[in-house]
Amino acid sequence: MLSSFDEFYLHQTSRPIATPATSDRNAYDRSFFNGYTADGSLYFGISSARYPNLRIQDCALTIALGDEQHSFHGSRRAPDDPIDMSTGPFRIEIQEAMKTLRVVLDENDTGISANLEWIPRTAHFAEDHQILTPQQIGRWMISTRMNQFGFWQGELQLPNQTIIVDPEQTYGTKDRSWGIRPVGDPAPPGAPTTPKGLKFFWAPLHWLDHVTHIGLFEGDNDEVWHWDGFRLPAYSDASQIPGIEEPEIERLTSVGHEFTWTPGTRRVSGGHLILGGTNANEIEVEIEPIKTILMKGMGYGHPEWGHGHWKGELAISGESWNLNEIDPVAPENIHIQEVVRVISGSAEGIGVLEQLVVGPYPRYGFKKFFDGAA
Repeated sequence: MLSSFDEFYLHQTSRPIATPATSDRNAYDRSFFNGYTADGSLYFGISSARYPNLRIQDCALTIALGDEQHSFHGSRRAPDDPIDMSTGPFRIEIQEAMKTLRVVLDENDTGISANLEWIPRTAHFAEDHQILTPQQIGRWMISTRMNQFGFWQGELQLPNQTIIVDPEQTYGTKDRSWGIRPVGDPAPPGAPTTPKGLKFFWAPLHWLDHVTHIGLFEGDNDEVWHWDGFRLPAYSDASQIPGIEEPEIERLTSVGHEFTWTPGTRRVSGGHLILGGTNANEIEVEIEPIKTILMKGMGYGHPEWGHGHWKGELAISGESWNLNEIDPVAPENIHIQEVVRVISGSAEGIGVLEQLVVGPYPRYGFKKFFDGAA
């Protein structure tokens, strides 16, 4: 099947672009974005993905304001042409590739809508190629992830409320990933196996004139499976960004953490990130969480609107939660992002700390799959 991308010099295999190189049902191609104000009063997150072998495309947009989190979910049969990044009233418009884009959610029955423009602050960078094995997590995860830091401007709409998104105050991250990741309805399990845990921390942080980023995958016995760490310049004017990738990027020599935890939860309450810099310089980053967001609002681990589930030719839905009333150790509520203030020496910044802490974690005292901190 041919598509508009076949006009360009993009082919990685002898097949048309719309035909994946793998037949793995878990093939995916996803956009993720977040945005948050410097005081943590507002957070929004966006997820949109195509699952070519499941022939499904879905999306979500979530808004956390005060103690409430509101989410729009959409799902459709995947369009034949992958240039179509729409799901019902939702769409991503690439205005200039690797530079500017818009995320639009037209008015719909949920009362949640958006018109947002991405303003880049850095060039892009790719995390190292990620491979987790069935021996580690019980299934394959093979992916590439690229990131960019920026600002947002535009408007969000909740039922009976309009929110103006101020680019002077609204920071964000653009995250594109693709490869193979468990999505959709599970395949038949075969012989019984012992469940395996996973610890994932992901922390893009904005500073005055630069950004830092770390990612970590760890196992049930405190072992580190994969880590990334970067420091790169930030630009006050998008026209100053030197190109698609940043030539002055600094790869950190190590990443680590010393966290404290909120009792009865698996949520970080404070502590430090420890970043190894060049010339043996160690950077200690103090973190202060100021807002918690449920990643199920963007489909991650959602019991009904999880990624890659067939909902029909087109389906949309809306829902809301009071964040003070949910069970923090229910499986669907474990995966979170926290907006965090950060301090390193005399420097102050803002960012997020994503957390998915499942299974035993001896160094922090977790003994079961979903027990809370003491």
